[in-house]
Order: sequence, then C-alpha cells, then structure tokens
Amino acid sequence: MERQIWKELPEELREAVLARLPMATVFRFRVVCRKWNSLLTSHRFWKQFEELQLSWPWIYAVDNHERVRAVYDPSVRMWHRCTTIRGVPDVFFCPVASAGGLVCLIDVRLRRYYVGNPLTQSFKELPVSGDIPSYVAVGMTLNWGLTSGGYKILQVDLHGNYEVYDSIENSWTPGSIPFNVMMNLTRRHGWTQTVSIGDTIYFRSSCPQGIVSYNAETRVWQQFTVPTPSHLGSDWSVIAECAGKIMLVGLLIDENDASPCVCIWELQKVTLSWKEVDRMPEKFHEKLTYMFCFGNKGLVFLYVPSRPINRLVAYNLLTREWVEVPSCVLPGESEHRRLGCGVAFHPCPAAQLNL
Repeated sequence: MERQIWKELPEELREAVLARLPMATVFRFRVVCRKWNSLLTSHRFWKQFEELQLSWPWIYAVDNHERVRAVYDPSVRMWHRCTTIRGVPDVFFCPVASAGGLVCLIDVRLRRYYVGNPLTQSFKELPVSGDIPSYVAVGMTLNWGLTSGGYKILQVDLHGNYEVYDSIENSWTPGSIPFNVMMNLTRRHGWTQTVSIGDTIYFRSSCPQGIVSYNAETRVWQQFTVPTPSHLGSDWSVIAECAGKIMLVGLLIDENDASPCVCIWELQKVTLSWKEVDRMPEKFHEKLTYMFCFGNKGLVFLYVPSRPINRLVAYNLLTREWVEVPSCVLPGESEHRRLGCGVAFHPCPAAQLNL
C-alpha cells in the first residue's frame, strides 16, 4: 500500500480494477477528482465494465402521489433516489417500457413520451404522436439489439390502430393491425404489460386466450392461442421476460384451497401451453386476496398483503430466488407509500451517449 507504488499505477490497470467494482461504487468514485470522473464516464471504460460484469436488471419505479422516483439495485439490495430528472417536467408520468439501458416514460395526462437513462437521469422528449387518442399498450425494442443502432417504440389502441416511433427517423409511423389478429388485450389499470425479445414485442390477449406479437423490423403481426392456466386470477396476472423466455406471473386461486398463492409459469413454445415453474414461499405472505406486480427483464416486484403494511418482494426469474425488498422511504416519510408503477432495465450508464 505504499503511496509511491499506487501513484504510478498504469491507467489501463487502474481501469481494470475499477471495472470490477459494484456500479454504485463506481458512481461514488466519480467525485474523487476530475481525472477519475473523466475516466469513469468514458465510453471505453463502460464497454470494459459491461464485458466484465453480467449486470442483473435493476428496477426503475415511481410513486406519483408524492413525486418520488428511485432505482433499485438488487445486487446490494439498495434504493437510489432520483432527486432530479433532466429533460422531464415535474408531472405525473409512468415508466411503461425499457430496452437495454433505456427506459420509456409517458406523461399520463398529456400523453407525451420521454426516453432516457435512469442511471444518469438524462431524458429527452419525443415528438408528439399522431392519430391515436389513447394507448393501451406500449412496447420498446433496440434496433439490431444495440443501443447504438437506435430504438423503436410501439403504441397500440383498443381499435386495432398502432404507431411506431423510430429514433433514427425521429418520427411516428401509423399502421393498422391485420383483421385476422384479435387485439383483446389483457389490461391492468387501463394498460397492458408488454415484453420484448430481440426485435419482437409481445402482448397477452384475453379473447382468444394467448399471445400477440409484433416484429419491429419486419412489421409482421402474429397471434398464438395459449390457454390460460387453470384457476388463474386474471385480474392480477402479468407477463415478463427472462433469458428469451416469456413468463407469466399471477395469483393462483383454487376453489379447494383457502389460501391463494403467487405462481410463476413459463411459456412452452412447442406445445403453446403454460408450465408452472415456481410458487412464492408462504413466509412472504399471509392470506392473499390480491397481488400487484410490475417488472420485466428477469426481475419482477410484487406487492403482497402483510401486516402492518404491504410487503414488497422481488423475484429473480433466472435464479428463482424470492427476496424481501427494503422500504423506499426516508426518515419522516409515510411507511404506507406504494410505488405505483415501474419497469426492469439493464443498467448501462453509457446508453445515454447514443440517444
């Protein structure tokens, strides 16, 4: 630990050491000095960081009643509060979709879209969309799977109309869903949860029961009939994505069982059926009567009834691990706050460089 040795540490070796630190630590180290800040914000460093670390998805969540925004890092089980968001007015908005390190927000009242990076808290407003008066589903994909290639945002309404925003063209293009695709989407709080895998965005439909997909590159719509699992409380179910697989999270209500439970299913692509893969351990809940869930890319958050307040539980779809999440409150704040909406995203500070 002699100062003379560390003083002359080669820059490439210093980068290699810093790239192996937790992301939260890297952000703190940016305030050490201007030289470190320049190093830790360079595209070269973040490329090395991403190659060395398989980042777990984080959650970006919002409590619009008290205008609280925060990101959750599951690796250290810690919330990071967002005090300001550059490029977004202080309004009622909701995170509705994500792709890579980018998150899409929507101003619920004015229906204006914003896209940006939750880690750097830097967003930009998108052009006003065209003819669709109100959306029921919003999905997002990266072009060629890379942030550097731009992104597309899909919004769909109840009447079979849709629009696609292309970040390269910086404009919306309208379209109509083919007559043979039935868009009776399963909705929660007025909107539909979507997942994206590669170039394709997936929705869950209620009639016929199954999955509807849209390929953002080929612009092709498809519909797959997949019977809903028996005794599923449809009002509380959402789809999620994990390692290229479509998952279903819902409340299993068996008439012969007085104690409903949260259940996880995986879509079997060959048989077009749902296969149960896990259930929430009983220790995380008492008698369930409802469930509120949000998330997406390998990580979902579930609110379950508990005393004295609702309990927040995170479920890692890849490792099948259930973990209780600490409260996102500061001293003196209400313990009864409930984060109203959120999305999972892959943390990537360099994503803002390609907006």
